[in-house]
Amino acid sequence: MRKVYYIYNPKTRTYDRIYPTMRQRVMSYLRNLFIGMGLGAGSFIILLLIFGSPSEKNLKTENSRLISQYHILSTRLDEALGVMQQIQQRDDNLYRVIMEADPIADGLRKANYNETNRYEALKELPNAKMVINTTQKMDLLARQLYIQSKSFDDIVKLCKQKDEMLACIPAIQPVSNKDLKKTASGYGTRIDPIYKTVKFHAGMDFSANIGTPVYATGNAKVIKAGWEGLYGNCILLDHGFGYITRYAHLSKIDVRTGQKVIRGETIGKVGSTGKSTGPHLHYEVHLKGKIMNPVNYYFMDLNADDYDKMIQLAANHGKVFD
Repeated sequence: MRKVYYIYNPKTRTYDRIYPTMRQRVMSYLRNLFIGMGLGAGSFIILLLIFGSPSEKNLKTENSRLISQYHILSTRLDEALGVMQQIQQRDDNLYRVIMEADPIADGLRKANYNETNRYEALKELPNAKMVINTTQKMDLLARQLYIQSKSFDDIVKLCKQKDEMLACIPAIQPVSNKDLKKTASGYGTRIDPIYKTVKFHAGMDFSANIGTPVYATGNAKVIKAGWEGLYGNCILLDHGFGYITRYAHLSKIDVRTGQKVIRGETIGKVGSTGKSTGPHLHYEVHLKGKIMNPVNYYFMDLNADDYDKMIQLAANHGKVFD
């Protein structure tokens, strides 16, 4: 119903009806319209703030789902890295030990990219910390898979070379010593027979008559055959695979530098040249630059009982000739 307006007339003491002009009517309609629109818009905004828009609800749902998936992915990556760690330990402590290969360095397996700007772009994303952490795990797993794959390639290659390796590594005594009576002194700290001071004896001494044949303990290449200071007449054999053997104090050298020899081949004769107090052979085994105890490299000559007996004979009380 349209509103009716009146005004009091003091002259007639009556209420006279007012008829608004067209302009007043238009202004009234516009005012009411704007007030209604404002109230409607305000109500709509309040409802959006309280309940959110359908698209916003969908985005929140999608975001929540993505976060859940990231958590699941992160958990699975942790599990995969755990399995990878077990494979790495088996590789280093079993496969590579059997093949006598060095373990893979931790720095190579676990290289990280924290010091690079690799993840710079991810810092602008929502939940950046979670996204970067998950991405780092994926990168680490990919890196370790690559390194492990290369390691297994190396192991396969070493397996194929195993027969050659078994023929090359030192595996017999350098002199004929079936009864072990020629064993004089073993590896370790000894009293120097000349200077009477404590010194480290880097090999084993075998007492034998001058002229007793000396044998190559594995297939190898002669890398030195001649005089070598305190060692006197000396032969160095490179067996490959990191192995080098030394035969010192010889009376005669029967090979030349560069010559290839096979296990059991005569390479020289026992003597007493260089720093020596009597006829004997000084024998050393080196593996990748480290001096090894030769007693562990007679497995083709000795059974278990003979091995135990040799260890006792080569103990610290044995006689040192150099």
